[in-house]
Formats: sequence, C-alpha cells, structure tokens
Amino acid sequence: MIAEVPAAAERMAAPPRVVPRGHALRALLHRPDFRRLYATRLASQCADGVFQASLAGAVLFNPERATDPAQVAAGFATLLLPYSFVGPFAGVLLDRWRRQRVLVAANLFRCLAVALVAAEIAAGTSGSLFYVTALVVISVNRFFLAALSASLPHVVDRDTLVTANALSTTSGTVAALIGGGLAIGLRELTGPSDAGYALIALGSAVGYGASALAARRLPPDLLGPDDVERSHRETVGDVARGLVAGARHVAELRPVASALAAIAAHRFFYGISTISTLLLYRNYFVDDGFFRAGLAGLGQAVAAGGVGVLAAAAITPWVVRHIGKPAWISLLLALAAATQVVLGVPYTMQTLVPAALLLAVVAHGSKISVDTIVQEGVEDEFRGRVFSFYDTLFNVTFVAAAVLAAFVLPVSGRSYAVLALVAGGYAVTAAAYRMATRKV
Repeated sequence: MIAEVPAAAERMAAPPRVVPRGHALRALLHRPDFRRLYATRLASQCADGVFQASLAGAVLFNPERATDPAQVAAGFATLLLPYSFVGPFAGVLLDRWRRQRVLVAANLFRCLAVALVAAEIAAGTSGSLFYVTALVVISVNRFFLAALSASLPHVVDRDTLVTANALSTTSGTVAALIGGGLAIGLRELTGPSDAGYALIALGSAVGYGASALAARRLPPDLLGPDDVERSHRETVGDVARGLVAGARHVAELRPVASALAAIAAHRFFYGISTISTLLLYRNYFVDDGFFRAGLAGLGQAVAAGGVGVLAAAAITPWVVRHIGKPAWISLLLALAAATQVVLGVPYTMQTLVPAALLLAVVAHGSKISVDTIVQEGVEDEFRGRVFSFYDTLFNVTFVAAAVLAAFVLPVSGRSYAVLALVAGGYAVTAAAYRMATRKV
C-alpha cells in the first residue's frame, strides 16, 4: 500500500534538512509517485527529441543554418516567442485545473497534433499551415513542462527538492538527446525523404502516449492545485485577474523575485554568447586538427555543454547544502564573467570548447537553484502561473539578446566590445544578486 503523501504546503513549511546526496537520491527513487512523475517527464522529453529532429530539415526550425545575426535572431524568435505571449495566461489554468489531468490531456493532444504534422510533412506541405501546427506542438510542450515543475513539490519533500530538480531536468535533457539519436537511427531506416521524416514525426506520438499513461497512474488530486475552487469554465476576466494576482504574489516574495531577475539577466547574456558562438563556428573558425569548424565544431561545443550539464547536476545539490542557493547562484554568475574574459578573449576553438562546458555549468546550476527557490517560496495556488511566467521570461530575454546581437555583432561573431558587455553584465548581476540576497 502506498503511503499517503502529505500536502505540499505542510512539506514546504518546514526548513530543509541537510540530506547527503546519495540518501536523497535513494529517498526520491523509493517514492512511487515521484517515479511516475519522473517517467512522465522522461517519456515526453524523449518524444520531444524525436519530434524536433523530424523538423531539423526545415530552415525555419534550425537557426544554426542561418548565415548572419539577423537570421539567427529571427530563427530563435520563431521558436521561442509564440508561446511566450500566451504562457502567463495559460499558467493561470495550471492553478485552476488538476495538473495530473493537464499532463494527460497535453500528451494526448500532442499525439493528435504530431499526426497532423506528419501528414503535412508527407504531403510536402510548407508555409503558414505547417508553421502553425508545428509551433502548436512546441507551445503545448512549454505548458507541459511548466505543469511538471509546478507539480514536483507534491511528490518530494523539501529537503530533497534540489536533488529532485537536478535529477529531473538533467535526465529530461538526456532523454531529449536520446530521442534525437533515435530519430537519426530511424532516418537511416526510412531515408531522408518527406515520407521518412513524416514517419519520424509520427514516431514521437509513441513517447507522448507513454507519457500520458505514466501520468494517468498518478492520483487525480495529488499534483494540486490544493484547496482551490475549480470551475468548468474560465472567462477572460478570470484569467486576467488570476495573472495579476500571481504577479502581486511574486512581487511580495523578494527571494523569488530576485532569483527570477538574476536568471533573466543570465539568459540575456547567455543568449548573446550563444549567437556569437553560432556565427564563429559558421563564419570565422577554420578546421584545426581535432577542433573542427562548421556544424561538426558546433557539435563539439554542444557535447562539451552536455558534460557541463551533467557536472552541474552532480555538484549543485552538494554545494547548495553547504553554502545555500543564493550564494551558489552568485558564484555561478561570477564564474560566467571570468569565463568570458579568460576563455573568450582568445577567440579560438581550443578555448571556446571549455568555455561552453563552464557556461553550461552556470546555466544548469543556476536553473536548478532558481527552480527550487520558486517551488519553495511560491504558494501552490500560484505556482502554475509563476512557472509559466518564469518560462516566458526565460525565452523572451534570450530572444531579446538575439535581437541585440543582430545589431551589434559582426557576421564573424567576433567582437571584443560585445564580449566586454557580456562579461561586465555577468559581473554586475553576480554582485547585485549577492547584495540583494544578503538583505533577505
């Protein structure tokens, strides 16, 4: 018989205990409901990798193929902005609807949507119809991930929440990469034709269906929202009022507001670095022994970033237990500033690859910490809309960075002035966040 899981509000109220990392992992994996939510994430994100790989042949969904900063910015804006306009409003619904049902329904809807996308690919459809249906799948995915983050505190204790975030987000990233690898394997079987890519897209429905089944095994009321009056219909006014209430709630929570501001600044400077890296590999670097230019070299940088993600997941719970989340975020931002100066200035592939690794540590370590701060600090009745706003902030700041880069970066991607802006921005953000959190 499964032990009853205490209410999230009760679990979050107590201060976190110091739990050794190995014990925390064992405690998490022994919880049946955590395993079910974890399986829901892994199956879904593996399917995401398959689906996104099926779209890789279209320039619209592959910004790395662009040749100048403006094209790169346009590609990222196309990928990231559509859901950002509706995300905060959709988040209100995560605080009104049972999140377990949201996870099931979102997966079933994606099964239908990817079937439509597959049919369009097979028929050679392009233009606005293909664009809209593909972006619908991507947008539902953002809504789904926000629901997962809002649900996590309902299946873990506060003292294991950092470890749960590290395990869940890192494993999700790995699952997406495995999905991409599966798509490449399917491509070898189906061939690079429209029909082949359609079959790959359709294959992602298997993962979404498996995710729906995993979510279906969770009790309907387990994931919250707790003690909220639910209605069958939500008016535009209800949603707007809920959004305003969520914004006021965050404004009253200084630790949460400060953490969101810090990660928004990080995403802005990280976005500029990302655009610069894409341009450097395409237009500036040339092959140099082991280090390759072009798409192969970009793959080396991405692989180094993957190592950084794993490293962040391994060390963040340990560091947070010893110095706390705010201090760790400040140190990571300071590390990003130093990385830009020490490894960015040479503008060589030999230094950019380790820079990619360290910046991935910064990105993933700070996200794990901010996710946990939001989960711990925000009341459950507001958590869905706050995570949707967080996701929107995450994307909009990245796109804003891409737009700025379109104006200030040369086609080569090499600019000491921009590098100084990014390094200085990281340093100022680290200092400002540290000062703000010391007063909390």
